[in-house]
Amino acid sequence: MNQSMTAAAAATTTATTATTPVMKTLGLLGGMSWESTTTYYQEINRRVRQVQGGLHSARCVVFSFDFAEIEELQHAGKWEEAGVRLNDAAAKLRLAGADAIVLCTNTMHFVSQGIERASQLPLIHIVDPTAERILKAGFKSVGLLGTRFTMEKDFYRARLADKFGLRVIVPDEEGRAAVHSIIYTELCNGIISETSRQIYHKIIGDLAKVGAECLILGCTEIGLLVNEAGSALPMFDTAQIHAIAAADWAMGN
Repeated sequence: MNQSMTAAAAATTTATTATTPVMKTLGLLGGMSWESTTTYYQEINRRVRQVQGGLHSARCVVFSFDFAEIEELQHAGKWEEAGVRLNDAAAKLRLAGADAIVLCTNTMHFVSQGIERASQLPLIHIVDPTAERILKAGFKSVGLLGTRFTMEKDFYRARLADKFGLRVIVPDEEGRAAVHSIIYTELCNGIISETSRQIYHKIIGDLAKVGAECLILGCTEIGLLVNEAGSALPMFDTAQIHAIAAADWAMGN
């Protein structure tokens, strides 16, 4: 009887393995900041469990930066050096067995153009699944919150506009300064303030008044502070959307 039960269990395991495609390995470039990298790890694995069930989880390797070093380069305008560090880390992830690179930050996509060449792996870009989700929902005009770099430099807004035809609206100077400061002084340090939440909601309301139909949380930490509850606009959380897209890619969906 025990032998029969063992044989049946083995047959079930074999059948399950046969019908579940081999998962590819994701290489996560994280630590920018680690607060949001934990979100990526959780969301990727939740997606795998949702789709494949049972005890399935994601195959991934993580290179986690010391964000203090990256932040210093950002604010000093040393973007080329920051890009070199990304490229080097991406190459290390390939050696560690990664099949694709996931850059777990919006801002650092500004210097992501060398990652595929350095690693010889595809980069799953954060903007593309976000824009596709927005278009599927029927929106054409988006408000964008993020670091100053993401809100003010063309790399992000241009991809949304040129590749997907979206109209992008950012806060005024005062609003951009507030959003940026809260990200670096609070959210990246795990500080969640009700006062800051109210500041964000006011800025979101202002974006709605000037034509934004929805909102992109264009910094992977912003979702730690605000969600759609009490928001003037429907939200698209780039960290969650990007993580799900990466998991789907790994599973071959």
